[in-house]
Amino acid sequence: MTSNFLASPELAPHAGDLYGIDAAFTEEERAIRDSIRRFVDEQVLPVIGPAYVDGRFPKEIIPGMAELGVFGPTLPEKYGCAGLSSVAYGIICQELERGDSGVRSFASVQGSLVMYPIYAFGSEEQRMKYLPGLAKADLIGCFGLTEPDFGSNPAGMITRAARQSDGSWVLNGSKMWITNGSTADVAIIWAKTEGDDPKSIRGFIVETDTKGFSAKDQKGKLSLRASDTSELVLDDVHVPADALLPNSGGLKSPLMCLTQARYGIAWGAIGAAMACFEEAVAYAKTRVMFDKPIGGTQIQQVRLANMLTEITKGQLLALHVGRMKDQGTFTPQMVSLAKRNNVDIATDIARETRRLLGGNGILAEYAAMRHMANLESVYTYEGTHDVHSLILGQAITGLNAFGG
Repeated sequence: MTSNFLASPELAPHAGDLYGIDAAFTEEERAIRDSIRRFVDEQVLPVIGPAYVDGRFPKEIIPGMAELGVFGPTLPEKYGCAGLSSVAYGIICQELERGDSGVRSFASVQGSLVMYPIYAFGSEEQRMKYLPGLAKADLIGCFGLTEPDFGSNPAGMITRAARQSDGSWVLNGSKMWITNGSTADVAIIWAKTEGDDPKSIRGFIVETDTKGFSAKDQKGKLSLRASDTSELVLDDVHVPADALLPNSGGLKSPLMCLTQARYGIAWGAIGAAMACFEEAVAYAKTRVMFDKPIGGTQIQQVRLANMLTEITKGQLLALHVGRMKDQGTFTPQMVSLAKRNNVDIATDIARETRRLLGGNGILAEYAAMRHMANLESVYTYEGTHDVHSLILGQAITGLNAFGG
C-alpha cells in the first residue's frame, strides 16, 4: 500500500509551538502530520460533536482513514501497510485524538491490538489472510483481553480455550469494555489453555460470525460516546486449529500489544490537550468581559501558560520515547511514564479549558467538555493511572507492590 501522506502540501506549524518542536520532525513526519490534520479538520470535526451526542461512532470516516494508511502504519508494505516509523505513528495518533479520543481509539485497536499481534505472533498465512484487509478497513478488528472481573489483573482471566482431539479449539468466557466489539469482523481473543495457569494464555483469531460468538453494546456511557464499546460473550465457540496465534504464549504476549497501544495513547493525549488549548486561546482572545477580552486578565493568562508548559513537556517526552522506540532502545516502563504523564496533564488541560469557557464550556459545539469526559476513560484504560504508577514504582525500587 502506497501511503498518501505526502500528497498534501505542508500546513502552517501548530499553534503554541514555543520550543520549535516542529523543526525536530523530518520532512516526511511533518507531511504526515499535515495530511492527518487536514483530514481531521475537514472530515472529523464537522461530524464528531453530533456523533458524540448521539452516542455513535461516525463510520463514514473509516474509508478516509484507510485511504490515508493510518491502520497498522508501522507494519511492512508487503501486508498493505505504510511501513512508517514509530514517531510517524505517534504523530498520527496525536492528530486523530485532536479530533476525538474515540477516533484515535478506533485506529489504535485496529493497528496496535489487532494487526500487531497477528504480525508479531501469527503465521505468515495468517498475516497474508488478515493484514491487507485490516489495513484497508475491509475488515474491522477488536481485542478481547479485559474481563468483567479482571481488568488491571488480566492474569486472573477466566476465559478458557479447550483443545479438541482434531486440533481445533472451543472457547468459553466473556470480555468487557471492548472497543470496536459490535462492529468487528475478527476478534483477537486471549484465553487460558491449561487450567488456571497464566503461562498458558494464548491468542486466537476468532471470526465474529462464528456460532456462539456475540457482542452487546455497553449502554449508559458518559465518556467515549463516539466509540463502539461492547461486551463479548463466547459460548462454546468452535475455531479451527489455525485460529491459534502460534507464537503467542503467556501474559507477556498481550502485554506487548498493550505497550504498542499505550505508546500511541501518549501521543494521542497530547492531541486532545492541543485541541483544548487552541480552543481556550481563541475564546480568551474574543470573549469580552468588563470591556476587555478575558485573555487580557492575569488569571486566564496563568491558565494558558500552564497549559502550554505541560503540552510542551508532553510533546518532548513523546518524541524522545518515539525516537528510542525506533532505535530499539525503549522499555515498557518508559511507555508507562509517557502514558501516565501525558494523559494526566491532558485531563487537567481539558478541565481548565472547560472552566475558562465558563457556561459555554458545557455545550457540545465546544470541544473541551467532550475531550474532558473522553480523557477520563483514557486515564483508566490500557493500564490505569495508578497501575502505571506501580509499574514505575517497581522500576525505581525493584519491589513489586501489586496485589497488596
